[in-house]
Amino acid sequence: MNEQEKGCASSYRMDEMRFEELYTAYASDVLRMSYFYLGDRQKAEDVTQDVFLKLYTGNPDLVEGKEKAWLLKVALNKCRDVWRAAWVKRVVLGSPAMELTPAPGSMDDRLEKQELMNAIHKLPTDFRDVVLLHYYQGLGIAEIAQMLGVPEGTISSRLSRGRKKLEVILKESGLA
Repeated sequence: MNEQEKGCASSYRMDEMRFEELYTAYASDVLRMSYFYLGDRQKAEDVTQDVFLKLYTGNPDLVEGKEKAWLLKVALNKCRDVWRAAWVKRVVLGSPAMELTPAPGSMDDRLEKQELMNAIHKLPTDFRDVVLLHYYQGLGIAEIAQMLGVPEGTISSRLSRGRKKLEVILKESGLA
């Protein structure tokens, strides 16, 4: 093997190692976001697989420290595609999928979390996205704005209006 072939082999190996690092670090975040968005474990796993396949085969130009944002943005876009399919518009939060949510302290806790997730899924897409990114992924307003390519004021507004809409939905269901 000549020096050029060795260089190619080692850079490919580094790419593979980097992929494994990113997968290990962020696969559960992508799966969790996909699940919260879709409400279906199998579809969330499919989206997660698609996201990491795109990462592996697409050779994206990732900015150091912004890898998670890129992965979550791709996941949101793929979830929207799945969500738009007519037969997926129903949220089903069965007990096997609940393993992705924090362990409930009681049956009442579990029912409240289920109702909250149902309410989040009733939000319009723009509000649902920022609520999930902020509260379930712990991203700040600036990070979400950069990820979605909209001004920070818009994200703040969507977050505020999303909370108000959630409150109305929860009051209608008797939880708030």
